[in-house]
Amino acid sequence: MTWDLFLLAGQFPGTSHGEALRNAVDYGIAAERAGFTGVWIAEHHFIPYGVCPSAISYSAFLLGRTNTLRVGTAACVLSNRHPVALAEEAVLLHEFSGGRFDLGVARGGPWVDLEVFGTGLDRFTNGFAESVDLLGRWLSGAARVGADGERFRFRAVDVIPRPPRQLPVWIAATSGETVDLAAAHGLPLLLGVHASSSEHRALLDRYAHTAARHGHNPSAAPHASVHLVHVAATEERARRDLRAAMPEWIATTDRYVRLAASGPGRDPVAYVEHLLSLHPTGPATLCRQQLAQAAAVTGVRRQLLLVEATGCRRRTLDTIEALGAVGPLPSLSTAQLS
Repeated sequence: MTWDLFLLAGQFPGTSHGEALRNAVDYGIAAERAGFTGVWIAEHHFIPYGVCPSAISYSAFLLGRTNTLRVGTAACVLSNRHPVALAEEAVLLHEFSGGRFDLGVARGGPWVDLEVFGTGLDRFTNGFAESVDLLGRWLSGAARVGADGERFRFRAVDVIPRPPRQLPVWIAATSGETVDLAAAHGLPLLLGVHASSSEHRALLDRYAHTAARHGHNPSAAPHASVHLVHVAATEERARRDLRAAMPEWIATTDRYVRLAASGPGRDPVAYVEHLLSLHPTGPATLCRQQLAQAAAVTGVRRQLLLVEATGCRRRTLDTIEALGAVGPLPSLSTAQLS
């Protein structure tokens, strides 16, 4: 299995936007020092839940500050971006970093971002598939690419810089519709923190069926999943840390300004309890074992660890160091766990 970090650059009480961003960079550097394989950064606009507005820019900076670490976006909001511009930046980082960059994209939400950046609600509602298709064609290694779709139309142009081969793209997916889109293109999934391992397994089974129908080998897709992790001396202490910090932070997601109608927001306290019921907390060896158990259920070997949820810089760095110090655990099969 492979363990990476998943960072939100969240702003917690008592920290500024700049401090949240600098902390996220320091966590990435600490991850390389602790022996992690990679770091993935989320992208948000206009809310303190995550203050990194450009996962590409963060990735470029962290790639320049590290030597072996893979850095990925989890994920660039494709509904706000032109696929060609994003693809050009991805190729640039691939070349500068010696192939250490990973591109993940998401549909995003029906939020005011679409109004601010001028892409409009239609790009979110109907345009994701067309955007993914154009992004993939630009990253395919083709010498020239043009478009004749509903939203993107332009004559064929030279792809410069041209990727040396097909560059992979991960698709953040929580719905069956997005899973089917990724599977039809043979693109791996980024699975979120909200769902259980059994729910992830159901999405992956759906992916395998759809991918096979489109001529792709489902077992070749290097899917990744996000897990909330916090290390402390005991499970009780770890959960106490998270219960003290997370609800106020989660509540900041209510600041999303929506362009489309939606239901009531999350109850932050109940949502934290939901996450605690799904994810590993406590001593580092216990967390590692539970991550291995999750991998045995889902088959996902690349796990992205959300470690900054206490809002405490020192505790987050301690968690990164502790998880790295334990050393890898062997993968467990479902038979071994039963």
